[in-house]
Amino acid sequence: MTIAERWLLPDGIEEVLPPEAARIEALRRLLLDEYRTWGYDLVIPPSAEYLESLLTGVGHDLDLLTYKITDQTSGRLMGLSADNTQQVARMDAHSLPRAGVARYCYSSNVLHTKATHLLSSRSPIQIGAELYGYSGIDSDIEIVSLMLTSLARAGLVNVTLDLGHIGIYQALIEASGLEGDNATQLFRLLRHRSLPELNTWLETAPLNDDFKRWFALLPKCAGSMDKLAGWPERFAGAPEGVLTALDTLTRIAEALKARFPEQQIHLDLAELRDFNYHTGLVFSAFVPGFGQAVAKGGRYDSTGKVFGRARPATGFSSDLKILASQTRGRWKEAAGIRAPAVSDPVLIERISQLRASGERVIQVFTDQVVPEELGCDRELVLEQGEWQIKPLV
Repeated sequence: MTIAERWLLPDGIEEVLPPEAARIEALRRLLLDEYRTWGYDLVIPPSAEYLESLLTGVGHDLDLLTYKITDQTSGRLMGLSADNTQQVARMDAHSLPRAGVARYCYSSNVLHTKATHLLSSRSPIQIGAELYGYSGIDSDIEIVSLMLTSLARAGLVNVTLDLGHIGIYQALIEASGLEGDNATQLFRLLRHRSLPELNTWLETAPLNDDFKRWFALLPKCAGSMDKLAGWPERFAGAPEGVLTALDTLTRIAEALKARFPEQQIHLDLAELRDFNYHTGLVFSAFVPGFGQAVAKGGRYDSTGKVFGRARPATGFSSDLKILASQTRGRWKEAAGIRAPAVSDPVLIERISQLRASGERVIQVFTDQVVPEELGCDRELVLEQGEWQIKPLV
């Protein structure tokens, strides 16, 4: 093995260096403090669990993203956490069996076997918030509002909110009787927006003409809020669940527009997710110049079922690395103060006071060459028996 091979990192696994690490940590503190003011309690999911917990039931779609390891204590297979949602569901069902509404937030390193898209890391720092125990639209409105507020607090501007409702697709699938490979193929075509292939597939699909028309409509029902009013008519005669989901989506979109009048909202009925635990509203946030969502979430009412306690749930998450990369110009480390490393009790007390007030003070050792990398724009200078802060020239 060459020296170069010793320090090479795997593709998609990156170290975080100054000052980016400081920006990420500042964002983490800011957002977790924001979640706390909304009543969300901090939890820290474990970095590894038995596969039965991580991949049971609705978490099965995470299988390909999850690293598997053998527990040397029990001999059982474990998985490294690739997503915190299933873990929080287990906590809510087993570790924190609260009777009423419960609000949780978290910030944890997760690990993926492969990148989820070209711009993503395989070692994201996932931060998010989840609300359990309430099925009404007010919980969806709150969680989307918290996501938009936290993105604004992080410094993102020109955010576009994308809203959909996976219940529309699920109601059509259930009523159509489509299953097995046919259902999998249809999901893939819609998920990847393969419209020519979708139309070709629908021509020979084992569906009646109404369902063929409704499935073909899904990717065409996208756009601004003014298009919403005409969509129920286009799905006339569809299963009741479709129209119920459309009404829910309309009411949520209108409530969010009332709360955030300047918010750009885009609607998309073909918005499906790779993970199959979503059951209702799905949403994403996008910013100009970045080709993937900077935050996303949705409703997932069945996640706790495999742990013996199915509860309504909604939440969102983001990658702190992505948030930091999109707000790099708005987060700057404050310049420090240079001080000599001498055993002067007065100087030591002065440095302690400055550090207690939040100042960054770096002591320079005797005969040390002072590099610019210290990032200091001031220094402590002894004048007339007092240590005073002076600008560096």
